[in-house]
Amino acid sequence: MASIAVCPGSFDPVTYGHLDIIKRGAKVFDQVYVAVLNNSSKKPLFTVEERIELLREVTRTLPNVHVEAFHGLLVDYARSKNANAILRGLRAVSDFEYEMQITSMNRVLDENIETFFMMTNSQYAFLSSSIVKEVAKYNGDISELVPPVVEQALKRKFASTAAD
Repeated sequence: MASIAVCPGSFDPVTYGHLDIIKRGAKVFDQVYVAVLNNSSKKPLFTVEERIELLREVTRTLPNVHVEAFHGLLVDYARSKNANAILRGLRAVSDFEYEMQITSMNRVLDENIETFFMMTNSQYAFLSSSIVKEVAKYNGDISELVPPVVEQALKRKFASTAAD
């Protein structure tokens, strides 16, 4: 049986921390579906379509990685892909409590789908999309935090919002 994982997130925008987890997951699982969600509790900078485009660009060299949007319950999406795993990155202990709640609920919804936690590379432990957006908004150097295509997209986005 093929090992198929779903790596969910809002990816607004994708960072080197996200990419680290995706690349390492692609080495462990036969197929990885990067599932882009629209988190209703957050006000995204990029549309779902823009996030998918950026993710596809930065994962194009990974033939077993697929990028799609999803809505609804993660376990339903995972089942639709015949996934037997959910792949989540952990940056710090502070992430664990939230992730444990989500994992416990997913386990109640479908006990056949396991969640795998992967520790982020220590150089990205502080990194979040929110921090990247804040630094980019004020023209700070984000070249070490995001791939070049994402850096350019952020510059364009903030240039257009400054003009509004």
